[in-house]
Amino acid sequence: MTKKTLFLLLIFIIPGFYNAADAQQEPDSVWQKIQPYFSPPPEYAGQYGNYRSPLKFYDGREVKTPADWKKRRKEILRRWHDMMGHWPRLIKKPTFDILDSVRQEGYTRYHIEYVWRRGEKAKGYLLVPDEKGVKPAVVTVFYEPETAVGLKRPDRDFGVQLVKRGFVVLSTGIDAIVREKPYHQYYPDYHNAEIQPLSMLAYLAANAYNLVSRLPYVDPKRVGVTGHSYGGKWSMFASCLYEKYACGAWSDLGIVFDDTRPNVNYDDPWYLGYYPPPWSELDSTVADIGAENKGIYPKLRREGYDLHELHALMAPRPFLVSGGSEDQPERWAPLNHAIDLNRFLGYENRVAMTNRPTHAPNAESNEQLCLFFEHFLKYNGITKKK
Repeated sequence: MTKKTLFLLLIFIIPGFYNAADAQQEPDSVWQKIQPYFSPPPEYAGQYGNYRSPLKFYDGREVKTPADWKKRRKEILRRWHDMMGHWPRLIKKPTFDILDSVRQEGYTRYHIEYVWRRGEKAKGYLLVPDEKGVKPAVVTVFYEPETAVGLKRPDRDFGVQLVKRGFVVLSTGIDAIVREKPYHQYYPDYHNAEIQPLSMLAYLAANAYNLVSRLPYVDPKRVGVTGHSYGGKWSMFASCLYEKYACGAWSDLGIVFDDTRPNVNYDDPWYLGYYPPPWSELDSTVADIGAENKGIYPKLRREGYDLHELHALMAPRPFLVSGGSEDQPERWAPLNHAIDLNRFLGYENRVAMTNRPTHAPNAESNEQLCLFFEHFLKYNGITKKK
């Protein structure tokens, strides 16, 4: 079967269009199971840490109205792009080829190659449920696309678990340090990047959204993004910086800067500490180099910026922190700022955190993550204003 024939089948065998009146009725059990995770434990309620309020402009003026917030939101977005580097133009209509397809129980797995930056392609997997009609979708990001589709490590197969619940899934990824050109997370190239790598990964995920949202069986208003660890950082930056993502679920990434945790390593040159190579992911001297070679990270720390400002860009879009060893309950302090912002805008139940002792996801945390997407995407919980 030719690629063209497979593409035509992919487009036309799943007819139908979405109508709000056709939305499935949410079982009471879905919300009941995840509702407790939208409130901090009593000992963390009202705790805000040393994080400056996103409801103040950088010059100290207070945000007093929703109109003020729109200006403040633009200020945050502009300031962070100014510091990290501005994106090239997005690819509004990404193209892709189908390399092969495999029938699985209840869905089809398509191996695809798609354009995610001008002149550069990435390989990924598109998982399409058998059910007809227009569906919600989730983009999964990780070092490589195989893990999320169940071809590698267990309990990180977010894509398989979501497609079995009726979601279209696009799984994509790239190594933290790619051994062969092109170095996708470095732009314009590995030796002279003008954009911090985490921001460039968010750009690539924005183009991944543009691809999946144009599929005729996907509702573009119901697309989320998720990832674990490296993919957690990637998915957080993607959903915060690209507001077309309806929601995000970030697994044990380190949601704020924390120099006491070696895995909350935003100062590394493949995150926010880019400097021209030579350097190596495995070279212990990376952590010991001078501050002048840590990209924008020293500036961010010195001038009081932190990632809770990016969380604020989500409001009122919901997000879940699937916390493990790097995101323990004390992270409610920065999350309380996002809760207050959503309340200021008239929304409740937009910020959630679950916790487990270990870094790796497990069956319980995966169930919670999937229920989050079911509530906000499959059952349109995202439209509920409290």
